[in-house]
Amino acid sequence: MSDKPKGRVGILISGRGSNMEAIADACKREDFPAEVGIVVSNEPDAPGLQKARVRRIESQVIDHRASRSREEHDKRIHAIMSARKVDLICLAGYKRILSPWFVREWRGRVMNVHPSLLPAFPGLDAQEKAFDYGVRLSGCTIHFVDERVDHGPIILQCSVPLLDEDTVETFSERILEQEHRAYTEAVKLFFEGRLRVVGRRVFVSVDGASGQ
Repeated sequence: MSDKPKGRVGILISGRGSNMEAIADACKREDFPAEVGIVVSNEPDAPGLQKARVRRIESQVIDHRASRSREEHDKRIHAIMSARKVDLICLAGYKRILSPWFVREWRGRVMNVHPSLLPAFPGLDAQEKAFDYGVRLSGCTIHFVDERVDHGPIILQCSVPLLDEDTVETFSERILEQEHRAYTEAVKLFFEGRLRVVGRRVFVSVDGASGQ
């Protein structure tokens, strides 16, 4: 195990938090370069909050309905993440569009997962849209967040074929399995200093020399 202290991840959720679970469980490993500092939900009843508590991870609710504007809400999140010395924020089923102010403050330090091979099928219900379209191949994308929805530089993508016997549910479940794997790998690469963003391209170095 490296003597280098672990980095800190803050996770934003709105629902069940399955990707939060995957990241949190990876962070328990001694050889993983990060730990979860806090989980924040904008929804008081999000099932993911209990999953965080079971793992003894600090969790808080910042209800967006209590703020007068998107930016005001995001500034509350910013204050909590900064106080916990978070290095990277991961959106894990977070159903809010981040304000331009927040994106600027955290540029290059916010990741998102989307259940399609972007730029195909951005937005909600991506698995169902891909299924109804009749694609032969879809999957998931891990990307850095910018001011546009499902648009930032792509870090990793995993492909999932649409099988003849698939339903929307089975197709979505197989995509979710790849989300968990890809998201934890992207977080690992970030904290190993192996990601370098040039324009819209993300380069992955072999030995950690590239950095952010």
